[in-house]
Amino acid sequence: MKRVCIFVCVMGLLLPGSLSGQAAAPVVDEKSGSAKNSVSVYDRHHQPLRSFLSGEEMYQLPVPLHEMSPWILSAVVSAEDRRFYTHRGVDPYAVLRAAWQNIRARKVVSGASTITQQRVRMQEKLPKSFWGKIREARGALGLERRLNKDEILQDYLNDVSLGNLTQGMQAAAQYYFGVNAADVSLAQAALLAGLIQAPTRLNPLQNPQGALARRNYVLQTMLKNKIITRDLYDLALSEPLGVQKGRRPFDAPHFMQFLFQQNLPSLVRSTLDKDLQLYAEKALQNHLRALTKNNVTNGAAVVLDNASGDVLAYVGSADFYNEFHQGQVNGVTALRQPGSALKPFVYALALQNGLTAASLLEDKDTFFEGGFRPRNYDESFHGLVSVRKALANSYNVPVIKAAEPLGAARIWQFLQDLDFKSLNKPADYYGLGLALGGGEVTLLELANAYATLARGGILRPVVFAREPQLQTDTPVKRVMPENIAYIITHILADNTARADAFGLNSALHFSFPAAAKTGTSKDYKDNFAIGYTPRITAAVWVGNFDASSMQKVSGISGAAPVLQDILSYAHQKYPGENFAKPYDVFSALICEESGLLAGEKCTHRKEEVFVAGTQPTHFCDGQHASAGKLKISFPVKGDVFTYDPSISAVGQQLHFQSIGAKEPCVWKINGHPVPGDKAEMWFPLKKGRFDVELSCGTERDISYFSVY
Repeated sequence: MKRVCIFVCVMGLLLPGSLSGQAAAPVVDEKSGSAKNSVSVYDRHHQPLRSFLSGEEMYQLPVPLHEMSPWILSAVVSAEDRRFYTHRGVDPYAVLRAAWQNIRARKVVSGASTITQQRVRMQEKLPKSFWGKIREARGALGLERRLNKDEILQDYLNDVSLGNLTQGMQAAAQYYFGVNAADVSLAQAALLAGLIQAPTRLNPLQNPQGALARRNYVLQTMLKNKIITRDLYDLALSEPLGVQKGRRPFDAPHFMQFLFQQNLPSLVRSTLDKDLQLYAEKALQNHLRALTKNNVTNGAAVVLDNASGDVLAYVGSADFYNEFHQGQVNGVTALRQPGSALKPFVYALALQNGLTAASLLEDKDTFFEGGFRPRNYDESFHGLVSVRKALANSYNVPVIKAAEPLGAARIWQFLQDLDFKSLNKPADYYGLGLALGGGEVTLLELANAYATLARGGILRPVVFAREPQLQTDTPVKRVMPENIAYIITHILADNTARADAFGLNSALHFSFPAAAKTGTSKDYKDNFAIGYTPRITAAVWVGNFDASSMQKVSGISGAAPVLQDILSYAHQKYPGENFAKPYDVFSALICEESGLLAGEKCTHRKEEVFVAGTQPTHFCDGQHASAGKLKISFPVKGDVFTYDPSISAVGQQLHFQSIGAKEPCVWKINGHPVPGDKAEMWFPLKKGRFDVELSCGTERDISYFSVY
């Protein structure tokens, strides 16, 4: 009798199992750390974004057991191993039954592998031999000692092959039915359970009748095992097969390329918001269509959560599949010239070193060290302007005036502190031109720097995934005082202050508290728009990856409308209050034209914000030049210029300007009247000493300069 038992048990172990789990699932090589499993990426709300094929060319979307429909669990256990919850890894009754049936039929007609044994075979890729079956049984007994039943079943249901490159119930449910594993019906669960036996032969896309017959068989076993009632059985039996070839998600392709360069586990919970991601992609595409006539072919956008540093949206190009316009180039990490987008940080440093938002800077035609001669976007100059006006309207000469006392080295170091790692050349390579965006940075660096302003001066790493934690190596640190960050934000949110350059109804005007800035590089090759609320920061770039120039498209006309669209949608999803004013920032009424406290005679008053102790202490008496006193603002008395014969004479002209003038006016050079009656004029540069006189009505002013 003992020999018969041994013979029967060995015969059962020799049997090839229950014709299920034919393809072994790939596993992670823990020694090398390489991801042999399929990698599945979800967004922050658990929506699937992308699956990468495993080393065995399979798609897998692992989910916990509680995120699978109970019908799946019941159907699989009923069809594959109805005593799963009572045996200890090997089912002796099933072994005896299979052995007896196979002996009688003189061929393999029945198997005996439990779900636990099938799981071991998936993991270890055991051969279908005598010793393979022995190892399978021994492994199953050991697995049951290490894991509980739910853990074993969860691993099995996530790894089992179900045809069409799908591995696991979640991937199969989405592919065949377009739903998550949690939402499948009884009939759908029975179909998925039935595919385990022979996923290729029973492929429902190619053999719907075979798949339907197997589904109905599984339903019969569930009825027989009293898992479902007759009514449920009849209802499920009447349900059509309902299979359709599903779309495998392929969202945020540039973000996924970036993630896949990391060492990823099989399941990644990214920081992306899928709805916001898809909206940002569409918004960029829609606005770029209107700019095609201006030779604008591409763009990029990124949205950050200020408090956490999480990336909420990451759009690397307008069309990932457009090879003609280099759609696979990643515009979020590409190096581009930011133009005026760096100005807020120059002013932030200047405010820490003596300037206030009310300080006056001279916007006039100026030669700086090395022959550097910045021009404004509107090709004109504006005389004395406050820091607020200069930054809000993005004037170029004033920011260089603010940068000059600081020096290129201090500005460069401050930008390094803000994590602009792309500015990796020495400070003297960039010079003061750095204040006008004369370097190359990434859109992601810009976004995080502006998010630092929104956070009140706190720099944080950019976070791409929470499970596992994937983020930049940026340390959390304060890089500027909270009061300075607030004042810069207050200026960038001042729609009235920027009206001179952009108008009151520009794309930078939001219906909710938001600060924004644009930037356009030389020759219109790049333009940027960055905006932020207390909760989120969005940054947009538009241009061409082949570095060709756009046709007169600036940040306000190119990137800003895209920013307006994306930031408005993001604010709906992540609403915020107003920017919190620090305790040591207060307001004072000042005269815009003098920068002093407003006196009784001042007609241009404005409430300005100051860090405590930096506000002006004297009152304006109304006797400043722009209130009526004529003054030549350029050239200033004693200015010295250099004539360069290698440069065209057209490019070497001085723009004479004045303030307090009431036209008509008369200019005289060395006593000789110059044709025209305007309060400004252009003077062709030539060597010599020149006396300048301006007369407007009864008022007169003089100046002089030299050219060498």
